[in-house]
Amino acid sequence: IMPKYGQDSFSKLSTCHLDLQAIFFEVIKNYDCKVLEGHRNEHDQNVAFEKGTTKLKWPDGKHNTLPSMAVDVAPFPINWASNPTNMARYYLFAGYVFGVAEQLKSQGKITHSLRWGGDWDGDRDLSDQKFNDLVHFELIT
Repeated sequence: IMPKYGQDSFSKLSTCHLDLQAIFFEVIKNYDCKVLEGHRNEHDQNVAFEKGTTKLKWPDGKHNTLPSMAVDVAPFPINWASNPTNMARYYLFAGYVFGVAEQLKSQGKITHSLRWGGDWDGDRDLSDQKFNDLVHFELIT
């Protein structure tokens, strides 16, 4: 059975830029995942900043635009709090997402490239990150 988004994921993804929607509607065809967050309003952005899950206050985050230029997506099963040693799944998922995004861009179906919260500088060296946000994907503008 092909995975599909639940209503919560679908609603959150619908707040995102069409390129992010195209990427993650393609991803879900073969990789079961959940959209955790799309657009983030002022209150939610500042709460995330206070909790340390983002480094940016409102309105400086890519989640703060409408449509959102960022999305947080996690592969199933979602259990990082109870099993932090299983982080490799997030790296595997990100590689799959990048493959989908690069294919869609080469086909002219999207216009933006992607940045991921596990490799902010895009150099493919994953050991030089000061802040890991392994569920975060954003469009490079």
